[in-house]
Amino acid sequence: MNIHTAKTTDLPDILTLLKASALPVAGIDEHVETTLIARDKGKIMGCAAVEVYGQAGLLRSVAVEVGRRGEGLGERLTKAALELARQRGVRTVYLLTTTASHFFPRFGFTAIPRAELDPALTQSEELRGACPATALAMRATLST
Repeated sequence: MNIHTAKTTDLPDILTLLKASALPVAGIDEHVETTLIARDKGKIMGCAAVEVYGQAGLLRSVAVEVGRRGEGLGERLTKAALELARQRGVRTVYLLTTTASHFFPRFGFTAIPRAELDPALTQSEELRGACPATALAMRATLST
């Protein structure tokens, strides 16, 4: 299954997958150029996105179709999204999660107080209310 950059025409399927995964959809339409998707037989099986704000990035929308979970697709998408962030000049990546705090440490993410989120991220819909205030904040530093 190939991972590639989403197109605006993929947005309805991405929104369907995010809603089915109980993930926020607000603002994803503003970051299609940094959203990655995996397709199988024409259907989107997974996605991951990075919002880029200078040297800070927000990893978001990591989702895999229920029937395809456990196959390593989420890991492949996350690694690809982090590489995309690195290519775009991001040095520190943050994320918010309510259910997947166990998944992200393998990529170098550690829990942080929300007060330590980069101020540049306040531009994100996720931080302006799309993600609940109870979500755990995490951070990872990307190697250069």
